[in-house]
Amino acid sequence: MELFRIGGKSPNTNYLFMGDYVDRGYYSVETVTLLVAMKVRFKDRITILRGNHESRQITQVYGFYDECLRKYGNANVWKYFTDLFDYLPLTALVDNSGPMCDLLWSDPDDRGGWGISPRGAGYTFGQDISETFNHSNNLTLVSRAHQLVMEGFNWCHDRNVVTIFSAPNYCYRCGNQAALMELDDNLKYNFLQFDPAPRRGEPHVSRRTPDYFL
Repeated sequence: MELFRIGGKSPNTNYLFMGDYVDRGYYSVETVTLLVAMKVRFKDRITILRGNHESRQITQVYGFYDECLRKYGNANVWKYFTDLFDYLPLTALVDNSGPMCDLLWSDPDDRGGWGISPRGAGYTFGQDISETFNHSNNLTLVSRAHQLVMEGFNWCHDRNVVTIFSAPNYCYRCGNQAALMELDDNLKYNFLQFDPAPRRGEPHVSRRTPDYFL
């Protein structure tokens, strides 16, 4: 709810969410339920993309599956949501010459060209790849999520790529800020940074969520 307090409430504000709504948190079920409910209520104002964590394999390792079992006593809710994830789009194009969003597993890198990702999935790509892609597709920049950045957003590749991270104090211990990227009608951008809202306590977790900071 802190995100909507900072960015503005729907339907007055349009939102493009770039994935990774579940795993590594106590309230994945509530988070994705709220987003789906908002999409149903404001279908032309809310866009939900699929991230690399919206998959059956990943959610069985990083917490969402266990959270569903803990809260509901069976895997039905997990099954319904992962079935839903299959229908989410992977990318969104804002206007005809604006930003393209979301690249799932692949990450920008200081080295040129394509490389093998240390994650074991996807690839790394250099500034030459970003510049060629944006030029060929008449895009201003690529906006992506997927990587922890301490200030909530981070430019790279001479501002051809921006990473936006909207989970403050990631995993309840990283101490990072979060950010939203705000676009006006002329596609002029502004970043809204915010810290985590105060918490009243931590629920009991029966199984430790594994680290994943590659």
